[in-house]
Amino acid sequence: MKKTTLLSSAESGACSLLEPAANVAHGIVSRAVLTTPALRITLFHFAAGQELSEHTSKARALAQILTGTCKFSVGATVHALKAGDLLHLPPGAPHAVAAPEAFSMLLTQITEPAA
Repeated sequence: MKKTTLLSSAESGACSLLEPAANVAHGIVSRAVLTTPALRITLFHFAAGQELSEHTSKARALAQILTGTCKFSVGATVHALKAGDLLHLPPGAPHAVAAPEAFSMLLTQITEPAA
């Protein structure tokens, strides 16, 4: 059976977030780290010059920059983020990402229970 996430939701474990991604020279590579019904953690590697166009998510999100720098637009505000920075996105916030240089980030998405 193929492992679809880096960590199992059923048992404890560890993984490296700083290993270089294969085949990221000209694109964006994502890898699921951990997935549960209410939580999704994804590791992203962006090649220099890559962008994600503006979009929204129903989940609350935390973007933690691991390496490099990026420009994260949230509505009309542009955040210049670097390794060690953490950005919070409330549900429904329109956002986009631009990579002036190669960077990696850990994206944590929390699906909150319906009110």
